[in-house]
Amino acid sequence: MPLRQSVKRCLYLSMAGLLFACGACHSAGKPGAQIWMYTSDLDRSRGSDTVLSNASFLDLRPDGGFTQDFGRFEYGTWNLKGQHLYLTDQHRKTYVYRVADLQKKTLFLQLGAGDRIGGFRGLGAPPVSQEKDPFSTVNNQWRIPPAHRESDQEIRRRLLAHCRFWELYFTWAQEAGIEEIEVHDMPTSLKVYANGFGIKHYDNQPAEWKSFFYDDQDCRRADSIIKHAFRTHDIVWPKTDDDIKKLIGGCRQVEQWLQ
Repeated sequence: MPLRQSVKRCLYLSMAGLLFACGACHSAGKPGAQIWMYTSDLDRSRGSDTVLSNASFLDLRPDGGFTQDFGRFEYGTWNLKGQHLYLTDQHRKTYVYRVADLQKKTLFLQLGAGDRIGGFRGLGAPPVSQEKDPFSTVNNQWRIPPAHRESDQEIRRRLLAHCRFWELYFTWAQEAGIEEIEVHDMPTSLKVYANGFGIKHYDNQPAEWKSFFYDDQDCRRADSIIKHAFRTHDIVWPKTDDDIKKLIGGCRQVEQWLQ
C-alpha cells in the first residue's frame, strides 16, 4: 500500500531506485557484505523467544567492519569462513553464527545453541562513507549507554545524534530505493507516522530506548528536553507530495532545535 495512504509496521518507499539497490548487492567487496535487517516473517525458528525485533540489524561493511544491534549495539570486525560468520566486537569477544543459508537478498543465521534460525533481509551494500551510513558506529553513539550520569548538554547531544540517525535512515532508504523500512520496532521516543512524527508518552517508550541512558532519571530528563523542544517550536513541513522528504525535513528542524 502506498506510503501516503497507510503505515502499518513499515514505511513504503518509491520503487524507482530498486535496481540501484540490487546492483549494490553485487558490488559488495566480500560475500555477504551488505546491510541485513532481521525480518520476523522470514524466521525459521522452532526454539525459544528472542530479543530480536524487526529493527534489529547487522551491517557487514565491505572493508571488514561491522555493527549490529541484537538487543544491544556492538561493533568490530567480521569474517565469513565456510558456513560460519565470525564477529569480533569492540571488547575483542568473538561471536560465531552458523550460516544456514546465504543468498543475494536473504541470510539465515542459527542463533544460539537451539533450533532458532533467524531470517534477515538484504538491503544492499552500505554507503561507502560511514558518515552517511545510518548504521555505522559514528552514527550510533546514542545507542551506547554512558558510564556516568550525564549533564543536560550531554543528553541534548544524545538526542541530537538520535534525530540525525533518523534523518540518515530515511535518506539512505530513499537514495537506495529500498521498498520498505521498519519504523514501528525502532528503539526511539519518536512516534513516526506516514507523513510526520511526534513524541511518545514516557510510559509508552520502549525499554531498549530507556536502556541507552544512565538511569531512569536521565531518561526522564531526556524526555523533558525533547518535549520542551516540540512545545516551543513548530515544524514547517516541506511542501511536497513525497512523504519521505517531509520526514527528512522534519528531522533536520528538530536537530536545529537541539543544537
